[in-house]
Amino acid sequence: MDAAATLPHVTATLNGAALAAALAGLGFIRMGRRDLHRAAMVTALLASALFLTAYVVYHFAAPIFQFRGTGWVRPLYYTLLIAHVALAALVTPMILITAWRAVKGRFDSHTRLARWTWPVWVFVSASGLVVYAMLYHLYT
Repeated sequence: MDAAATLPHVTATLNGAALAAALAGLGFIRMGRRDLHRAAMVTALLASALFLTAYVVYHFAAPIFQFRGTGWVRPLYYTLLIAHVALAALVTPMILITAWRAVKGRFDSHTRLARWTWPVWVFVSASGLVVYAMLYHLYT
């Protein structure tokens, strides 16, 4: 199997790992487990960074994959895709700033921004998995 055929599945796996880690991170901080929260969020950050690297490599190396769905699902797919891409571009610097504030020990400002960053990050990860499923599994 070549990279163009493999990388979408790799990126989906990394995206799923980032989503799972971000969800776990919220649970840990709500339980007061800052140590586990930190580990989960670092894992989410690393999985997202690996995802972004693999995603960029894939899109430089592979042809554009056409969505094959028809009817009502086509505008649904493109609406979801546009929201996903726009929010991914927005959340990337938010994630970096939120993480930087935590690293610097500025937890009040970290928490204020994380309340906005986390749900957008989770939406982007989840919607990415839906887009992947629609593109590579449901409408092939």
